[in-house]
Amino acid sequence: MGDTSAIPTSPDNPDQGANHPLVIVVLGPTASGKTALGIALAQQLQLEVINVDSRQLYRGMNVGTAKPTLAQQAEVTHHLLDLRNPDQPLTLQEFQGVALEAVNRSIATRSMALLVGGSGLYLKSLTSGLKPPAVAPQPQLRAQMEQLGQPLCHALLQQSDPEASRRIAPADAVRTQRALEVLYATGRTISSQQSASPPPWRVLELGLDPIDLRQRITHRTRQLYVDGLVEETDLLRQRFGADLPLLQTIGYGEALQELDGTLSREDAIAITSRRTQQFAKRQRTWFRRQHQPHWLRSKEPFNEAMNLIKGGLV
Repeated sequence: MGDTSAIPTSPDNPDQGANHPLVIVVLGPTASGKTALGIALAQQLQLEVINVDSRQLYRGMNVGTAKPTLAQQAEVTHHLLDLRNPDQPLTLQEFQGVALEAVNRSIATRSMALLVGGSGLYLKSLTSGLKPPAVAPQPQLRAQMEQLGQPLCHALLQQSDPEASRRIAPADAVRTQRALEVLYATGRTISSQQSASPPPWRVLELGLDPIDLRQRITHRTRQLYVDGLVEETDLLRQRFGADLPLLQTIGYGEALQELDGTLSREDAIAITSRRTQQFAKRQRTWFRRQHQPHWLRSKEPFNEAMNLIKGGLV
């Protein structure tokens, strides 16, 4: 690598010098084009893609998470896909461990790494070095919380840890359960236990937020159903049961209702699209509050991204 002074430092670690390795982050709301841009950048820079999408970590959840296709994975090596079965939740701390290993391997060979995804907290855990609580999963407690139901669990979280409840969406059963799990296991809120130790990297965040995002979401939602979302949901239900928390997430929840006959195909698509729009709005808010990306505004985001990167590369 040559002169890297033009690459911004991480806002969480402004003292990083030009001799530190560069971590490129492609972030943005769902359906904004992160996968395609990530693959294009990886090919141009001879890098591999490190996935930072929390649902794509799980096997069998391919259509509903818009996971890179096998053809796309053949174009560029992807890491952190299909790490576990969906009934074996991966904690933030566990994700951070395997993700850091992937980043460090890339840095060792290329002096750079490429993160691609829209899961804000997972990205933040890497770029700012969050230190999540070391609390092992509590199967019996999780079973009790599943019996209580997500609405009641999130209400409990609002009472016990308001800060965490503001960050965690009311429908996010996985993170709600984790926050309550930490509280009951340690007697302290998860918010009070999350410290940060920024890693020795410079971070260049590239943000995608196209003006036609609403239309993109509408089109992709319909395509998910064409591509077999309902059939994928049925397979997951048969193997893991309809109470699987990840089957309550966007797309899968509506597909379950279609399978049960409580929603028509068109209603399922409409509700999935609406929930996805709401989720994208929350993602935008997170990225604007928690990150400082260079928002790629041109019609050619690849060229704009490469110009930013080339500012610090020979």
